[in-house]
Formats: sequence, C-alpha cells, structure tokens
Amino acid sequence: MIQATGLTSSPRKELPPAVDDVSFEAHAGRVTALLGAPGAGKTTTLRLMLELQRGRGITYFRGRPLHRIPHPFREVGVLLGDVPGHPARTVRGHLRMLCAATGVPARRADEVLEAAGLVSLRDERLGTLSRGMDRRLGLACALLPDPHTLVLDEPARGLSAAENRWLYGTLRAHAARGGTVLCTTADPKEAARIADHVVTLERGRLVADQAAADFSRTRLRPRVAVRSPHAARLSALLAQEARATRRSVEAVHEGGNRLCVYGSTCADVGEIAFRHGIVVHQLADEVGDMGPGAGAGEPAVDEKASPAGADGEPARPGPGAPPPADDTARDPEYRPGAPAGEDSSASVSPSQEAPDTSVAQGAHPAPRARSRRAARARDTGAGLPPSVSVRPAARPLRPLRYEIRRATGVGTGFLVGAAVLVVSALTAVLLARAGHTPQPRLLAAWPRELPLPPAALGAGLLGALAFGDEFRHPALAADRGTVPRRLGLLTAKLLVASASAAVLAVLTVGCDAELLHLVYGREVVEVPADWLPLGAGWLGLVTGCACAGVLAAGVFRSTTAGLAVVVAVPLLVVPLVHKVTEGPAARTPVPLASRLRDGLPLRWPFGGERHLDAVLRLIAQPVGGALTLSLAALLCAYVFTGLRSRVR
Repeated sequence: MIQATGLTSSPRKELPPAVDDVSFEAHAGRVTALLGAPGAGKTTTLRLMLELQRGRGITYFRGRPLHRIPHPFREVGVLLGDVPGHPARTVRGHLRMLCAATGVPARRADEVLEAAGLVSLRDERLGTLSRGMDRRLGLACALLPDPHTLVLDEPARGLSAAENRWLYGTLRAHAARGGTVLCTTADPKEAARIADHVVTLERGRLVADQAAADFSRTRLRPRVAVRSPHAARLSALLAQEARATRRSVEAVHEGGNRLCVYGSTCADVGEIAFRHGIVVHQLADEVGDMGPGAGAGEPAVDEKASPAGADGEPARPGPGAPPPADDTARDPEYRPGAPAGEDSSASVSPSQEAPDTSVAQGAHPAPRARSRRAARARDTGAGLPPSVSVRPAARPLRPLRYEIRRATGVGTGFLVGAAVLVVSALTAVLLARAGHTPQPRLLAAWPRELPLPPAALGAGLLGALAFGDEFRHPALAADRGTVPRRLGLLTAKLLVASASAAVLAVLTVGCDAELLHLVYGREVVEVPADWLPLGAGWLGLVTGCACAGVLAAGVFRSTTAGLAVVVAVPLLVVPLVHKVTEGPAARTPVPLASRLRDGLPLRWPFGGERHLDAVLRLIAQPVGGALTLSLAALLCAYVFTGLRSRVR
C-alpha cells in the first residue's frame, strides 16, 4: 500500500505552495483515483511522492520510503506525461533498453509488447505512434519490471472509449492480482467509474477522501439535460409545476438553449413540455458534478461493515439517501459508445429509466457480486504480461549493455560521425591547397585558427549526448527519475564515448589521408617519423574531449553545457595553464626516464619507463595539461553532486 503523509511542496515567490499538507492512503488490491481540476496539484503530489521534487513530507511504499528501497523501479512503475523515450527509437528497441536498465531479461520486452497489443508496431518509431498507442507503450514501460505499485498521471487523457476500456481493464486486473494502483484524473465521473477509492484535491489541499460509493452518492447528482429554443419558458413551467406538487425541482440555465433539471425525470420534463407545446431538441439523463467539497464533511463509511470496504463493491444507499449516480459506474466496460468524461446525450427509453428492482433492493447476495467481479478481473487480466522472476542482485543495472543499446538505438551518433568526416575531409583539402600547414595538422584537419579540430568537437558532442535521454526522459534513469550517479553507469558511458571517439579519430585520419592522396598525390600523406607519439596525442585529445563532454553533461545536466565545457578547455584553460608554466626554468631538466631508471632498484619491463615518459610529456603540454586538469575537476564535481543528492 501507499501511505503519503504531510506532502508539501516548496513555497514559490509570494505564492502559496502548490501542494499543502496532503495525506492519504492507497491500499493494495484497489484502484485509487487522485481527482482534481487542472492546476489542483495532482502532478506535484505524485512528484513529491516519487522524490522527484523537493518538499516536505514522506511517502511509504509497503512500509518503506522510496530512497530506502534497494531497487525502486521493481517496486513502483511510473508514467508521468508522455512515453519517456527518444522519438527516433523503435518501440522494441526502447523496451529492450529499459530491460537492460532494470535488470530483467530481454525477452520481457516481447512479453509486454504482446500484452499491450503492440506486436505489429514493434519496429515503429516512438515519434510516429498515435496517442492511444503511446499510452499503451507507457503502461508497458511501467509494467516491464513487474512492479507491485503503479503510479500514473492521467493515463486516459486523449484516449478513445475502446482504449479507455483496455487501459482501465488492465489497471483493474493489476489490482486484482494484489497490486496497488494510483492514477490521477480530472473527470469526477471517470473517477467514480474506475476507482475503488477517490481522493479529491482542490488548490493543493485535500478536500475529500472517500470510498467510490460515497463519492458517487455525495458528489455526483443525477439530472436531466434539456435543449430547447424555449429554455427560459420551460424553466418557469418546471418551477411552477414543482411548487404545485410540492417537489424539490431545480432548473439551471447553462446558457444558450441548454437547461439542466435536478430532482426530476425525463418523463416528467417531456410531459410538461408536451402539454405546453414546447419543442425539445434533446432530453437525456446525465450525471452532474456537485463540486470538489461535496460530501467532504460527512462521516466516513465503516469499511468493515460495508461491502464497499470489503471488496470494492458499491454500498447500498440508505432509505433516505438519493440513488447512486450511476448503477454501472464501477464497470470498466461502462458506456462503450461514448468517450470517458462526456455526458450521454442519447434519448432514454422507459425501460432504461426504470431501475432494476432486483439489484436496487439487494436481491443478489454479496458473494455472487464478488464472484462476478472476480470473473471480470480474470477476463480483463488476460492481457497482462506474466509475472517475471527477477533474482535479487546488488546491482541489477547492466550499464554497458544499457549504454550500448541507448547509443546505437538512434541515428544521432552516426549522423554526428558522418558530419565530422565530411567537414574534416573538406577542411584538409582546403588546408593543403592553401599550404603552410604542417603534415600532422593537415591529416587531423586542424587549422591554427580553430581551438579544436572537427573530430575533437564531434567527440565532445557525442560525449555530451550521453546523458541526453536521462535528462529529457527521467524514467530512463537508473535511480528514481533523477540523473543516475552510479559509478558503474558513469564508467559505461565513459567507455562507450571513448571507444566512439577513438573510432572517429582513426576514421578521420584515414579519410583525410585517402582524399589527400587522391587529390594531391602520395607525397602529401607520407608517414612521419614520430607517428607513434603523434598518434597517441591525437587519440588522447579526441577521447579526452569525449570524456569531458560526458562529465560536464552529467554535472550541469545539459547537453549544451557539456559541449560548451569542451570548447572552453582550449579557449580558457589552455591559456591559463600556459601562463602558469611559462618562464625560465630553475634548473636544467633531466629526462624523466633517466630519473625513474636511477631511482628504482628494478628496471621497468619492456621499456615501460619510456612509455610513461611519453605519456607524461603529453600531459605536460599546455593542451594535455589543460584537458587533464579539466577532467579531474569535472570528475570531482560529478562525485560531489552525487554525494550531495544522496545526502538530500
């Protein structure tokens, strides 16, 4: 179950908090609806519960706060807004990437695709899905690790009637298995139709916490919708007839030719209109909303003595209570011909107006009602994916597999690489034509006027894109929707970015050399004598820019900031390092290899001191030193921000 206590958002500038001291419970085996108009604080409440937004209060999921649960994605399935995924990624590729992120087998993706009815769309891009298919995929993502609790923010917004029935049938089946379901909605009739319990918010405050039967009885009131060109005259006649018969009838004129009549029936209104010769264009039964605070002050129903508290069936109203707003409000297949949230406008026949006396008088016993409800849950639960057995592990995340699937699932990286190769080749040809460019810079397509070559800038962009999906789509992150601070995932991102940068560096030199050979001949691309240190320095520059992009994007949570840090290294850090290290040396430097050989009793195997000397000489250069210093600072900042988020 879910226990939310004292949820309060951080106050805004001279404005009250969006959510103020909200406390409620959502029990296992039930569907709980969080009801409120747009701006009432529903989404903020969910974000506070999931620790995605700073504030006060605490939420327990089966007795533990979310930050105390070892693997929160196995406990809580979340859907906030649209499907969290890159629009160019395929449906199956997106689910397989999430399988690697949550530690479940890859075959689980095919199981949830079949359960959600998306097998035929497995190769479609996320950006091409319709609204209904997007909602199906969102629920499939939430059900992927087989969580106990589902937290959904307006899952039925923009869906058709058939898609609504599928969605709420799936939620009802998940609750029938013993799971907890909490979803938000802005439609009171929808809340009464699909939920066992309704929690009402208004302006960030809790105004009602009721069972669905009490909610329907106190807030939803039956009425008759009338459309007539003589609405004002019909309203006066209805009031006159009510005074004559001493009945409580209220006619509310809603503008235009629409009239809502409370306390009467379609037959009575139709007879009055017929007797006085008034033309009626519409006459239909509806359910009206009494407002957020309706019935909030009434005593709560004793759940132990009421069938509504025992198994979620609507409680029978007392002798003096008005009839329920809708006898089929709890049926997920209710009103198959109209979208959720709309009032029925079809004419009602006399047989439909007369209530079923056997049901109204309680002719069917509670055991039979419960058996019908269980059978319906079994039927609707046929589309749920089978339960998955996830072995408990200290680290269920498979970071390297996740990062490879994330990077190769879209074509952004390949487009960046192709653009870098084209720009580098054209730049190399132009530099060779202009002359006065050293051969190493010519092969790297690095003009003296540019702070970095195109390959280094492209590698920095690839590194800055490493955290892009987690920033834009929080549900992809390994931790509770925030940017993951796990060293395993960071290491995987650094490895994949470095490998991509190294491949890009080799391809750049190869393409430039081949094009120069075709255009200007072999003498332009002769291999230099010191190719080994030059190649090591080139690989170090490109991979260092890629790692700097990864770390900067992780620290500043922005792809643009990651690329800006890469450009700032040669523009700001290199001049600073050069200024610090310039000046006459205090003594004649002795080669590091000689000092290491003289200072150590054992000799380095395979001439290791020479390789170490070459590496340190690269670092001692202004660009190498600036890049090394920047990487060390970014790594420290990354670790610091991760520790600070854990403390919070």
